[in-house]
Amino acid sequence: MTQTSSKPLAGKIALVTGANTGIGRVTAVALAKQGAHVFLACRSAQRAQPVLEEIRALPDAGTAELLPLALDDFASIRVCAETFLARSLPLHLLVNNAGLAGARGHTRQGFELAFGVNHLGHFLLTQLLLGRIEAAAPARIVTVASKAHYRARGIDWEAVRAPTRTRTGVQEYGVSKLANVLFSAELARRLAGSGVTTYSLHPGVVATEVWRSLPWPLDWLLKLALISPEQGAQTTMHCATSASAAAETGLYYDKCRPVTPSRAARDAALAAALWERSAEWVR
Repeated sequence: MTQTSSKPLAGKIALVTGANTGIGRVTAVALAKQGAHVFLACRSAQRAQPVLEEIRALPDAGTAELLPLALDDFASIRVCAETFLARSLPLHLLVNNAGLAGARGHTRQGFELAFGVNHLGHFLLTQLLLGRIEAAAPARIVTVASKAHYRARGIDWEAVRAPTRTRTGVQEYGVSKLANVLFSAELARRLAGSGVTTYSLHPGVVATEVWRSLPWPLDWLLKLALISPEQGAQTTMHCATSASAAAETGLYYDKCRPVTPSRAARDAALAAALWERSAEWVR
């Protein structure tokens, strides 16, 4: 992914979760413009269709396909991964982009909704695809986190196995984003020397549907500070494609540069515990 031609990702395969809207849509289109064959892993085929059509209409670009995926259901994640693996294609880039904030409830398997979708769903998907990613090295795994992780001091292991407790879900969202950063760092440690590099990032506070469940007046106040999906995708694209990031792994990014994450996010013991518990939960 460090080629310098006008289509630097020609011949490369990418998979982007939540590619039907927001940062995911912008990322998928940008990757296709660079020549990648992009799989759009989305819940709704109907909502992904305009993105597929947009990519297919691009001149001299890569191609795109849909992979049905519901991150709140382990069964759906397994089918998604099996469908991709059955194609016997390499996977050079996995972008764990999809997410939700401010929603309340639990996943099909009973985990707190934000934690289950934002972390556990992507953890399982990554595990299922990891062998194919390692075989395609040099390869990258990019996980969209958030500066909201700074607000989470740790992970309550019992709380993440129960429905959302707070009225706004904002606290739980912060925990799920902390899990994203911890997971990416731990993944880097486990993949050291494999040729697979990992990245977590804050995209900015972006005007996407991730905020659709926030109650009033939080939704109104948040909109005052939002940036566009195009601006928000810049750091994702930096981690996914830039030559400078190719030599980095396990770091957390903001505005296209590595920054120091929270103290909890730098806790290697917590990262290892999260990994072990997550692996047990998704079995």
